[in-house]
Amino acid sequence: MFHRKVSEDITLKQLETYEEEILFRLVDQNRFHLRNWVPWVDGTKSIEDTRSFLTFCENQFKRAQLINAGIWYKDDLVGCIGFNEVNLNHRYGKIGYWLSEDMQGKGIVRRACTQMVRYGFQEMDLNRIEIRVATGNKRSQAIPRSLGFVQEGLIRQTEWLYDHYVDHLVFGLLKEEYEEKMSKYGNETNSRF
Repeated sequence: MFHRKVSEDITLKQLETYEEEILFRLVDQNRFHLRNWVPWVDGTKSIEDTRSFLTFCENQFKRAQLINAGIWYKDDLVGCIGFNEVNLNHRYGKIGYWLSEDMQGKGIVRRACTQMVRYGFQEMDLNRIEIRVATGNKRSQAIPRSLGFVQEGLIRQTEWLYDHYVDHLVFGLLKEEYEEKMSKYGNETNSRF
């Protein structure tokens, strides 16, 4: 079971099927906001849809193919973060995240992402971590930039978002870059990694 304390107020914990109602309610309350950036909102129409998703995530976690964690802020579920894709043969993972609209601007996702990066490099022994962000999603782009990820390129029309394609920026961080920052800045960098 994936469970990490990020700060006094923030905890990351793998979502389990018994939390289906909490997650569905959060998605439902943020449906309009999330629909701007993620393609799965319209497919989440019921608690049963959410339960199926959580069951899928639990099975994939057991196979070390993904991690889907809830972001808990002061004991309330406020979003999700995780490795949407993990390839242990090539030692890379792709981080994805979303946050409820009312909780944005508090640094929650940046701190949660810091913890996921640390976990990916130190505990999963990944060599590369990638974050892909829609070109129009400036808030989301700020996260990998603030953590020292390198903007590596643009993937054109890579995601169908209900009625149009969106381009994604690709951000990458290598383990050697992460380790260099850790050795160079030590505890000062620890707040980021």
